[in-house]
Amino acid sequence: MQNLAFNILAGLFAFIPALVANPGAVITGGKGRMDFGKNFIDGRRILGDGKSISGYFGGILIGFISGLIVLPAISLLGLFQFTVSFATILVVSFALAWGSLTGDLVGSFIKRRRNIKSGEKGDLLDMWPFVIFAFLFLFLISRSFFASLYGNFIDIVIILVITPLLHRGVNILAYKMHRKDVPW
Repeated sequence: MQNLAFNILAGLFAFIPALVANPGAVITGGKGRMDFGKNFIDGRRILGDGKSISGYFGGILIGFISGLIVLPAISLLGLFQFTVSFATILVVSFALAWGSLTGDLVGSFIKRRRNIKSGEKGDLLDMWPFVIFAFLFLFLISRSFFASLYGNFIDIVIILVITPLLHRGVNILAYKMHRKDVPW
């Protein structure tokens, strides 16, 4: 049971680069529209004004840096049941942050197709695409790390369950700090 608890804790902490990338995008966002203000073939915006080039790359950078801090700490605390090299830490941090923000873009694209305006509540489309794409990018870029940490899928389920709560809390905080126009 203790190994399972350690694995779950390690899985949650290892996912921090993906979780931090989204608020990082909010903090660094606002410069240069990701879709260049263009519409898709359905006449609706591709992504909307809420997705900026500075936010995308700034969020990836902040998520990546958080991974460079958190993942070695997890490793030093012995939460990983396997050896993690610095090269793996670099790759995992980047994969999670990049996948997270790419998933956020996919969620925005789908929301626009469903005629949900930028900034409007999209329920799970605001929360799960970034998680799913973070896991997907990690799987594609570092299968050995993914299998070692998330191979039993319990951590994935736990992250999918707590993400809506974390997402809501962070968005309320960003709203109160006047970094978001709406608290969702």
